Amino acid sequence: MDIVILAVVIAVVVLGALGGLIVGSRRKKQLPPPPPAAPDITAPPAEPHVGDEAETPREEPRRTIEEVDLPDGSAPVVVEEPPTEAPEIEIPEPTAGRLVRLRARLSRSQNALGQGLLTLLSREHLDEDTWEEIEDTLLTADVGVQPTQELVERLRERVKVLGTRTPEELRTLLREELITLVGRDMDRTVRTEPEDRKPGIVLVVGVNGTGKTTTTGKLARVLVADGQSVVLGAADTFRAAAADQLQTWGERVGAHTVRGPEGGDPASVAFDAVKEGKEMGANVVLIDTAGRLHTKTGLMDELGKVKRVVEKHAPVDEVLLVLDATTGQNGLVQARVFAEVVDITGIVLTKLDGTAKGGIVVAVQRELGVPVKLVGLGEGADDLAPFEPEAFVDALIGD
Repeated sequence: MDIVILAVVIAVVVLGALGGLIVGSRRKKQLPPPPPAAPDITAPPAEPHVGDEAETPREEPRRTIEEVDLPDGSAPVVVEEPPTEAPEIEIPEPTAGRLVRLRARLSRSQNALGQGLLTLLSREHLDEDTWEEIEDTLLTADVGVQPTQELVERLRERVKVLGTRTPEELRTLLREELITLVGRDMDRTVRTEPEDRKPGIVLVVGVNGTGKTTTTGKLARVLVADGQSVVLGAADTFRAAAADQLQTWGERVGAHTVRGPEGGDPASVAFDAVKEGKEMGANVVLIDTAGRLHTKTGLMDELGKVKRVVEKHAPVDEVLLVLDATTGQNGLVQARVFAEVVDITGIVLTKLDGTAKGGIVVAVQRELGVPVKLVGLGEGADDLAPFEPEAFVDALIGD
């Protein structure tokens, strides 16, 4: 029995020694180096998703309504706006002699009418064919049939009496006859200063495209240049931006503009313009009416209504019909229709610089029995000139 116990003890000691040797050998082996630490990379913000991919909302600090500072309302918040500069007031050039200064603008009319007549009259023998050419020249220039026949008859008589014709004598003869034809003695004053009251009232009428609103603005410059104060009435409420256009013209010369809503009642705007003109003590009220087509009876009736409503304040002193000189005889058709609706007292011919039909001055005066009072000779702000027969004829026949 003792021998068995001794054997067990020896076996346990041997097993313990072997286990120690094994563990010691394992410790002597080199362990692999630890893996390098991963860099600290900040992940990009997650894109927004919906449904199952939606990110769980993160908790953020929030303030209650009691913790938010609200304005007490004692001092209103003032928003500073950039200062707006008032438009610079222009000083229009004087109107006296303006047509003389602009005579070069009539060069195209000069070549067709004045120079053409001088060339024909300078022929050595004035036979029937030559006189027919003279008639054709006058008719082509829109002088009209009746005025042409009268002028040719007078020229025949004077040339026959004159006999020998020098270029200077022909020029003098033709100048005298053309001035007579245009009308030397017609009153071409734009009536803006009635003796018994203020302001003078001027209606500006005409069809679309004749330059009516522009003419109204230029006429304001003419009146301001002559020392008068002006109020503008933007009664053309049917054309987009017509009131803006007129107001811009007024601001350039310091004229007040009365306007209404787009598409509003033109007669109401015209009435208010005259009322404000009275209150302001203005010298003149210019009323720009809609550019009505002469074929639309309803619109022409509206024009008559504007005139009647304005006359509840005071009589209209001047009704100026604006005609495009390039339309020739078609302009006479327009003139007839307008004359039936309102009493035309004067004519404004625009675009006279761009036409070879200077004879329209004679034709329209004969048609309506009223004078041409103003002519437009260019696109410039001061290219509207009072009509002067002598300066006009001198421009036609040249130096």
